[in-house]
Amino acid sequence: MLSNKTSAAGHAAALFTVIVWGTTFISTKVLLRAFSPLEILFLRFVLGFVMLCIINPKPFRTKSKKEEAMMALAGLTGICLYYLLENVALTYTQASNISVIVSIAPIFTGILAHFFLDGEKLKGSFIVGFFCAIAGIGLISFGGSGGVAFNPAGDLMAVAAAMIWGVYSILSRKIGSLGYDVIQTTRRTFFYGIACMIPALFFMDFHPSLGELRSGVNLFNMVYLGLGASAMCFVTWNISVRILGAVKTSIYIYMVPVITIIISIPVLGEVITPWTAAGTFLTLAGLFISEGRLARLWAGRPDPAAGPGRNLNSPEE
Repeated sequence: MLSNKTSAAGHAAALFTVIVWGTTFISTKVLLRAFSPLEILFLRFVLGFVMLCIINPKPFRTKSKKEEAMMALAGLTGICLYYLLENVALTYTQASNISVIVSIAPIFTGILAHFFLDGEKLKGSFIVGFFCAIAGIGLISFGGSGGVAFNPAGDLMAVAAAMIWGVYSILSRKIGSLGYDVIQTTRRTFFYGIACMIPALFFMDFHPSLGELRSGVNLFNMVYLGLGASAMCFVTWNISVRILGAVKTSIYIYMVPVITIIISIPVLGEVITPWTAAGTFLTLAGLFISEGRLARLWAGRPDPAAGPGRNLNSPEE
């Protein structure tokens, strides 16, 4: 059973993470002017790995080959494949497309958790909230700019990335249950993710011009992606998954496109349209419905299914 303070810390960690991740589409788009998708991916995670080593340099050993294999698979999926697919997809299609499509990751997480994690069962409120949030995200991305040009290659890559993130979310929950230090496990998954990228360096476009980092804009965005969105946010995300559970934490991914829209206003000079405002409301409403709280607030009473003494914020909900 989680205390209210512990639950609040988990939600705060998830919220902070998605706020930062919501701005990464803009940072990546800026860096794509000077670097290839693989160059951005490799440099940001090497920077993040170095920072994690500085924060916690203690040697780390797992207790079994199974645990080590789990962390290697987490590095392959959540670090290498997910971000490589997302970065390459951004070169084929619009950022708004990608931000919408990768937001379907919670449904894959929920389906996988239903079958592979104890106490992570889907409920009707999750499904209703999911479709409500997807409708809102659709209004933001497809109605907010007067239409979107679809590119099958980029869109399919984004769908594949969302599926892979679902796998990573399950793995990160299992890793979190092992009881190891979060920074050490994150550092280990970064190591495996970077190792999985190395073969691609020899046959994909990888000729980084470090002179481009003399530009203040490029340097800021690379450091932001490496230290903030990678090193720090993977730690806060894994903390949230450990506290709240894989399904509940992944619901916050719905907010990433909303944050992208909000940040793009001062940075890119975009204007909020009525479609965008309506979509933002629907997305946030979907978040609360999926959490099962909106219905209880409307009813003005606690959930009778919870039973006496049961914490509504527990992973078993």
